[in-house]
Amino acid sequence: MDNTQYDFGMVGLGVMGRNLLLNIADHGFAVSGLDLDPVKALALENEADKGKPVKGTTNAEEFIQSLKLPRALMLLVPAGKPVDSAIASLLPYLASGDIVIDGGNSYFPDTDRRVVALAEKGIHFFGMGISGGEKGARFGPSMMPGGDRQAYERLRPIFEAVAAKVNGEPCVTFLGNGSAGNYVKMVHNGIEYGIMQLIAEIYDFMKRGLGLSDGALQQVFADWNQTEVQSFLIEITGEILKKLDEVTGQPLVNVISDRARQKGTGKWTSQNAMDLQVPLPTVDMAVTMRDLSAYKDERVLAAQQLGGITANNSGTEATEIINQLRSAFYFAMLVTYAQGFVQLRTASKAYNYELEMQEVAKIWRGGCIIRAACLEDIRQAFNTNSDLPNLLLDPNIGAALTQHQADVRAVVKLTVDKGIPMPALLTSLSYFDAYRSAVLPTNLIQAQRDYFGAHTYERIDQEGIFHTQWS
Repeated sequence: MDNTQYDFGMVGLGVMGRNLLLNIADHGFAVSGLDLDPVKALALENEADKGKPVKGTTNAEEFIQSLKLPRALMLLVPAGKPVDSAIASLLPYLASGDIVIDGGNSYFPDTDRRVVALAEKGIHFFGMGISGGEKGARFGPSMMPGGDRQAYERLRPIFEAVAAKVNGEPCVTFLGNGSAGNYVKMVHNGIEYGIMQLIAEIYDFMKRGLGLSDGALQQVFADWNQTEVQSFLIEITGEILKKLDEVTGQPLVNVISDRARQKGTGKWTSQNAMDLQVPLPTVDMAVTMRDLSAYKDERVLAAQQLGGITANNSGTEATEIINQLRSAFYFAMLVTYAQGFVQLRTASKAYNYELEMQEVAKIWRGGCIIRAACLEDIRQAFNTNSDLPNLLLDPNIGAALTQHQADVRAVVKLTVDKGIPMPALLTSLSYFDAYRSAVLPTNLIQAQRDYFGAHTYERIDQEGIFHTQWS
């Protein structure tokens, strides 16, 4: 009989769950895994290094009883009802003081509900975002836990050991109360949507607008990853573009459908931003473009019926345009991060998370999908001013945006002339221009609302609420 007392447990031994548990084992912790599929339970033990205390089982009671008190276990199962089902199956064997962590992309109100329900039984519930994919899980992810601060101390040594490291600092920290971890991961995914859309637009412009070859496109992104736009998403774009399809011999990306899929986290980010009245236009547009991509048949028909225009480069050399595109991407990427951090700041106040923006930026610098060189600048901005309402107001980031705005405007003119859609880039520039406008035309909207609905308005020269009989 196995008498080992295991430090940490994992429920759900798919690729992510198994890889993260093996990562924990590699750092000297005894681990146990539970899965209803005996093949997955056995695969966990087979993939572990010989001699390491790693146990796979299909028996929930045996799994729970094998864990050290207070027990710490993570669920890595699909979001939604599977999480509730997994909790219900484990509850008969759990005790007061135990810690249950949901490591999936759960919608944050579900996490709040589970925190309250399990607290009534004395059980601590954590929602923890995990970013980095299966490779990150195995060798060092970014992790975003939220829940009870004191209970986190039971988890901290394990999580800090297995997280990605940047300059020796682990890419994990206690983020805040309740569903703070799931919320931060949701916004992370929204930013991810925005940056991926920006990269896709720039790829499209270079391919259709400049006529770059597949090899030249790949080289551009490889070169860019050595510049100020260095990031995981730029890096993998260069890797993707050189992968050949085994069937056709073409670059694989050229035979992949352009109907984009999504799991909903980007939509959740946009919806919640609207609830909080936080403008998030770049992410909103990224979600919209994924939705539009699904209308493939109509787009093919429209391509035949709706004529465009053909414009030359007006004498601008391709090399110069490529440099402008890199500059424009850097500008829009910073604006996308800025929008996301405003949402985090607003949500922290609304939901009592007590988030620290510099800590969020710190743990996003490594391991996660949106890791990028500019996150160190963002971290420094919040270190300098923890109450910074918007990154655009940081002197250094504001100066960088101002420096690059001429290139964004040049690219916008080119894309409009050529009829190649770059909506996320245009939206990012419009956000910048709107944010720096001391006066916006919403005074007219207020007048219109009062005209047709007697919704009233405020004046700039008098205090109070006013209504006019317009006709």
